[in-house]
Amino acid sequence: MSVNSPSGAPPKTGAVVAVLALAGIVVSLMQTLVIPIIPHLPEYLNAEADDTAWVITATLLAAAVATPTMGRLGDMFGKRRMLLVSIVLMTVGSVVGALSDSVLPMIVGRTLQGLAAGVIPLGISVMRDVLPKEKLAGAVAMMSASLGVGGAFGLPIAAVIAEYASWHWLFWVSAILGVVSFVVVTLVVPESPARSGGGFDFAGALTLSAALVALLLGVSKGATWGWTSSTTLACFLVAVIAFGVWGAWELRTKAPIVDLRVSARPQVLLTNIASVAFGFAMFATSMVFPQVVQLPEQTGSGLGGSMLMAGLVMAPMGIMLLVAAPVSSYITNTFGPKITLMCGAVVVAVGYFVGAFALHSEWQLVLIGIIIGIGTGLAYGAMPALIMGAVPASQTGAANSFNTLMRSLGTSFASAISGVVVAQMTVDLMGREFASGSAFTTIMLIAGGAAVLAFAVTAVIPRQPDHGEVLDVASETAAEVETVKVG
Repeated sequence: MSVNSPSGAPPKTGAVVAVLALAGIVVSLMQTLVIPIIPHLPEYLNAEADDTAWVITATLLAAAVATPTMGRLGDMFGKRRMLLVSIVLMTVGSVVGALSDSVLPMIVGRTLQGLAAGVIPLGISVMRDVLPKEKLAGAVAMMSASLGVGGAFGLPIAAVIAEYASWHWLFWVSAILGVVSFVVVTLVVPESPARSGGGFDFAGALTLSAALVALLLGVSKGATWGWTSSTTLACFLVAVIAFGVWGAWELRTKAPIVDLRVSARPQVLLTNIASVAFGFAMFATSMVFPQVVQLPEQTGSGLGGSMLMAGLVMAPMGIMLLVAAPVSSYITNTFGPKITLMCGAVVVAVGYFVGAFALHSEWQLVLIGIIIGIGTGLAYGAMPALIMGAVPASQTGAANSFNTLMRSLGTSFASAISGVVVAQMTVDLMGREFASGSAFTTIMLIAGGAAVLAFAVTAVIPRQPDHGEVLDVASETAAEVETVKVG
């Protein structure tokens, strides 16, 4: 079945990919724009540091809730439609943040921005439905890379804005980019024809959201509250109970927000486990490189650079994510996404294990970032391909969103574990404690181990379905779409 653009003409593959990748970059850019001003938020918002910390936490929690929810709504009502809704939420949140001078509206704005986290998995799902099969692998790799590209380029851009203009402009820039994204998506990207039908699983969405919020709250605040404090332990207990209730409900309901039976298929389950490990590995550079660059040279591990220099060191890694996208596509088309993911894991592991002992100059950080960026680009292009090879088209939005959520959980775990390592391994300089070189080496080695774990998990992923099995999945999808039409 042919799919036309909003203007009625067949969609141009290059334009669709470029526009969706732009939307992904804009959303991921938003997540790093506030990093340069985090230490100054108490002054800017006239609030305590404990209160301004929620500016970051609120975005994390909102993203965890929105990602699976938007994926399911996209499968039901149209992936392009929910993608546009996500962009609107991000734009409105950016405007609220730009107009904020106190902590409460800022938290509201950042929460709205976090609700746009579903843009990248929704974009990948649109690609599956509207692009030619031979173009899909490259397009998915490019869209997946946008997650890291926006994060890598966000830091230097934000550093320049924060240094030479009012901090409010960080949010105005995000709002302007949101408007541009909305317009070009509306003009270029067609709606996907596949629909899952059924009603929305409110009970499933509520219990999953409660579980994710409790888990991420405990992980993100554990260092502040104390890992053995009653508040932290209560969060983890609530998360365990809520996940149990959610799982039991999802297996009983006819239209679950996440189909656990599909998610339990070995190809999907193992890919999601590998995604957690990759999310951990990906985020470690963001924890280590900026600190190494900015710490005083007197600590013995710092380079005494600025936030702008830290951003410039990270930028080549983002460029490599884009460069690796066509390579990821070629390997996937030639050997399959499993081999691509394994190659990516090997390259990332090499980057971290070498980098653990090469953190002594900017050029070393750039080189290690390039290696890790190439490996991450290979892997991020392969994971959605593995997921889409095992689920019907009518469930692509939910499945890709859940996979993105798994990567996000990995980054949250990386942040928490890195925080513990840094807190335990410090050096004293003029009465102040700074992270030691041993802390950075340890984090890099742990991240390398996570990449090795991802390789091991990927190695046991079953082979791709043969031709007959693919036809069965296609028939299942066609039957679902036809049922929706008749209904």
